[in-house]
Amino acid sequence: MKLSPTLLFLLSLFLLSYTPNAHNITRILAKQPEFSTFNHYLTLTHLAPEINRHETITVLAIDNTGMSSLLSKHLSLFALKNILSLHILLDYFGAKKLHQITDGTALAATMYQATGSAPGSSGFVNITDLKGGKVGFGAEDNPGSFGSTFVKSIAEIPYNISVIQISKPLSSPEAEAPTPAPAQMNLTTLMSKKGCKVFADTLKASGALETFQSNSDGGLTVFCPVDQAMKSFMPKYKNLTAEGKTSLLLYHGVPMYESIAMLKSGNGLMNTLATDGAKKFDFTVQNEGEEVTLKTKVVTAKITGTLLDEQPLAIYTVDTVLQPTELFKAVATAPAPAPTKAKAKSAKAKSPKEVDSSPPAPAGPEGSPADVTATDDQSGTVRFSGGLGIPVMVCLGVWFLM
Repeated sequence: MKLSPTLLFLLSLFLLSYTPNAHNITRILAKQPEFSTFNHYLTLTHLAPEINRHETITVLAIDNTGMSSLLSKHLSLFALKNILSLHILLDYFGAKKLHQITDGTALAATMYQATGSAPGSSGFVNITDLKGGKVGFGAEDNPGSFGSTFVKSIAEIPYNISVIQISKPLSSPEAEAPTPAPAQMNLTTLMSKKGCKVFADTLKASGALETFQSNSDGGLTVFCPVDQAMKSFMPKYKNLTAEGKTSLLLYHGVPMYESIAMLKSGNGLMNTLATDGAKKFDFTVQNEGEEVTLKTKVVTAKITGTLLDEQPLAIYTVDTVLQPTELFKAVATAPAPAPTKAKAKSAKAKSPKEVDSSPPAPAGPEGSPADVTATDDQSGTVRFSGGLGIPVMVCLGVWFLM
C-alpha cells in the first residue's frame, strides 16, 4: 500500500514525539534475582552509572553462584572492580552477533582497558565461536583458556546494550593483582599520567597539596584542569599573591566524595577546600543530560573525563581553570537595551482602557500536562517520552486515512 504524503507527515510527527532514553543496568538485573549479587557489586563499585553512561555496551553477567566463587578469593574492593570491569565490553554483542563473528573470533576492549591501569593487553577479552554452537570467553592475559561460555541472553536493545549471562567469572592475574586504595595513591603522580601534569606540578610547588592529601581519607573530589587549560591560565596565576595561589588551587577540591552519578543528580552550590567563613569560594554544579558543568560568576568549566572514582576519592578533568569571584572580577551581564523613542511614544499614546482591553495571552507550555513515560518490561529501560496529544491525533488521522 502506497502511503500518501499526508499520512507520511503524520507518521513522522508520531515518531518525533517519542524519544528513546538511556538504559539502566540496575533495573534490568533487578528483574533477575539470580544476578542480585552481581547487581549489588556493580552499584558498590560505581560501575553501574558508568555502564548507563555508555551508548554502546555489553555486560557479561555472572549469577550468584559464580559471584560466590569470585568473592571467595577475598579480593579488595578495588581489585574486584577491575575484575568486574573486565566483564563490561565496550561494544555490542547480542546473542545473534556472537554466533556470526567474522573469522570466528574477536578481541573486545573492556572498561578495565579504558581505565588505563590495565597493563599490555590484559584489558581485552577474547570471544571465540567454538564448535557445537558454544561461544567461549577468555581474558587476553590468560591466552588459550576459555573457562567461560555463553549461557543465555538476559536483555538486548540492539546496538545499544546487551546483557548476557556467561557460565563463570573471567580469570585475569593482572586484574586480580592487589590494588592500592585511593588514599594510598600519589595524587600528583596519578594526575600527571592522565593529562593534568601542569596542575599536578603547580600543586607540588605550593602548600595546597598537603590539604588535598589530608582530606583524601575522609572524602575528596578533585576537579583537575587539563594541561592546555592550565598553560593558558598560568600568566594570570603568576600575578596572584601567594595566598591567592593557594586559594585558587584549593578551589579545585571539594571536601567530600562526589561520584559522577551524584554530580549528575544534584544541582546547586558546592563549597570547596578554599571555603572559609566569609570567603565563600563556592561554585554551582549544573547538569544537562550527560554533561556536567561547574559555574562560577567568572567562567564555566565542563567535566571532560574521570581519572578516578573510588570512594572516598574522585578525580575528574575539566576543560577550564575554575576562577572564583574572590580573586577575579565577575563577568558583567549586558544590560537590557533601552526602549526606542518610537516605542516610548507608542506606549504613552495608549490609554489605560486600551491596555487593559487586550485579551489574555493563551496558556503556554507551562500549562500543559506532564509527559507520560512508558517502561519496556523486558529491558527495564524508559523507552519513550512525549505528551499524549500528538500521538492520539496521529492515530486518529491514520485511521481516517486508511
